Amino acid sequence: MSKSLPPPPGYYVPAVLFFDENEELHVPSIQAHILRLAQGGVTGILVQGSNGEAQHLSHEERKHAIALTRKTLDENGFDNVLVIAGTGAQSTRETKKLCVDAKEAGASHALVLTPSTWPPQMSAENILRFHREVADASPIPTMIYNFPVVTAGQDLDSDIIATLAEHPNIVGTKLSCGNIGKLQRLTTRFPSSEFAVFAGRTDTFLHGLNAGSAGTIAALVNILPKLHGRLYQLFQEGKHQEAMTLQGKLGHGDWAASKVGGIGGIKAVVSKNFGYGEPHVRGPLKPVDVDKFAENKYYQTLIELIALEKSL
Repeated sequence: MSKSLPPPPGYYVPAVLFFDENEELHVPSIQAHILRLAQGGVTGILVQGSNGEAQHLSHEERKHAIALTRKTLDENGFDNVLVIAGTGAQSTRETKKLCVDAKEAGASHALVLTPSTWPPQMSAENILRFHREVADASPIPTMIYNFPVVTAGQDLDSDIIATLAEHPNIVGTKLSCGNIGKLQRLTTRFPSSEFAVFAGRTDTFLHGLNAGSAGTIAALVNILPKLHGRLYQLFQEGKHQEAMTLQGKLGHGDWAASKVGGIGGIKAVVSKNFGYGEPHVRGPLKPVDVDKFAENKYYQTLIELIALEKSL
């Protein structure tokens, strides 16, 4: 079996998913968000990453959200923008099913979280077996999603990820652990044309690029797609001091975004500043009161960056 192709280098967004007041998918807001991100130059959109509330959706809703994203992009001239689908589930069987659904809905790649219901059972051997079995069955290439915060503290090390990278249908990883040492150990073993290593946070975007990464898949892109594109451009042009200055600003923005209410906070910031969507989330997540942002010092950091975003 020949090696499947990874996603191309660039900057990707784990898109938030907008609901109405009854917690049903709000299609106009979802489409408005997709188009603003595409117009902001993103390389691809990750549907049902952690920011997309995948665990709160039915199988039908997950498949519909992927298809809606692909359809919205295609109908508006953005057929070059990739759609990656988060397909993590708590059993190997269900994860395989979600990979098939993702392919049928138009995704090019699947991003797979390690199951976390039974962490004591997830030995290195079991982790390897899970990801290999999923990749064997998946009709699209898979990527390893390492995010200890949402997998009961499981933090896959570079040895495990490198072993999985040898599989012909495992083509990359998203490192939301923020470990640059791990990232560089992987980038120095595998070229991005074979196994793409993406920083999973904006505050490691430029540092990851300097260490050989393929780019980033980061939550802050939901708010600031053009600024991420500007940073990527500065890096490609070799303007290292300008890039580092912008990275510093985005690093503060990344921290601020984590302090305004999580997923609900990101939705609220988008709603207040870009004219679409409402900050509804599905429980147990809590919605964020937009009117209280004036009291939040971190929101002011985001406002300054949004002004810069709108100037581009």
